[in-house]
Amino acid sequence: MLWAAVALGTGALVLTGCVAVQRQSAEAAFAPLGPLVEVAGKRVHFIDEGPRGAPVVVLIHGAGGNLRDFTFDLVGRLEGRYRVIAVDRPGHGYTEAYAGGATPMQQARLFDALADRLKLSRAVVVGHSYGGAVAMAWAVENPARVRGVVSLAGATMPFEGKLDPYYRVTGGASGAVAVPVMTTLAGDETIRKALDGIFQPQDPPKGYLDYIGAPLTVRAKTLRANGQQVLKLSEALEAQSKAYPGLTTALEILHGSADTTVGLDIHSRPLSKLVAGANLTVLKGVGHMPQHANPAATVAAIDRAVARAGLR
Repeated sequence: MLWAAVALGTGALVLTGCVAVQRQSAEAAFAPLGPLVEVAGKRVHFIDEGPRGAPVVVLIHGAGGNLRDFTFDLVGRLEGRYRVIAVDRPGHGYTEAYAGGATPMQQARLFDALADRLKLSRAVVVGHSYGGAVAMAWAVENPARVRGVVSLAGATMPFEGKLDPYYRVTGGASGAVAVPVMTTLAGDETIRKALDGIFQPQDPPKGYLDYIGAPLTVRAKTLRANGQQVLKLSEALEAQSKAYPGLTTALEILHGSADTTVGLDIHSRPLSKLVAGANLTVLKGVGHMPQHANPAATVAAIDRAVARAGLR
């Protein structure tokens, strides 16, 4: 029994050390791209590009990602005409996590506090995947500020059925033990296959894997925060979706017909029927990453939302 306890304790120390080394290596290789500021008691990482006085566009990434998904390509397409702000969601990139995982509404309130700090009175908010849930929560929370929303394959409606076991493990009670092991075992091939699955049937753009900072995603703290957030998502959407019919927000929805990650018929089609004036654009043959598969359609949707919101 004594030797077993010693072996177990030694294994735990080794695992803790491996997790720390992975985190330090990831953060050394992919440093913050913008400022880290204290907002509402949390450290928030964001970038703020483009001319002051131009219409404001806020970009919110999806599950497991970070703001680099947008700085890879989309920010460059927008920043000449817009003031573009991209944020790391709590627990992702360099924004501080909430204990137990933040709901979309909690995240929206954090970003609303950031908007106060930056003196942003009106904006169009673009949300991809889980970021779509945050964008819609923000529109519900502060419609005077969020004049338009662009949902890119957004997870915006409650859904039935069991989540992928990955989320039940990383977000559930066993995650405290399982996540450090997963972090230690996650190699380049595992990350590449995961990205291929997210982009299918398209391929990731050339250079994307090297740029996105995938090692940041497999840090133990990020895996844990992401899993906890996803486990809470459907229940949170059940509550916030009840407020959608009262929105007057200019809503543009972009969703690929081949998306197997966030279902078009579960999320975007029902959402488009709940919000008056919502415009749904279905991209034939496109998967879960419309901002990369069809950036021109993405920019066009943002342009429409800005115009409909009266920001230009």
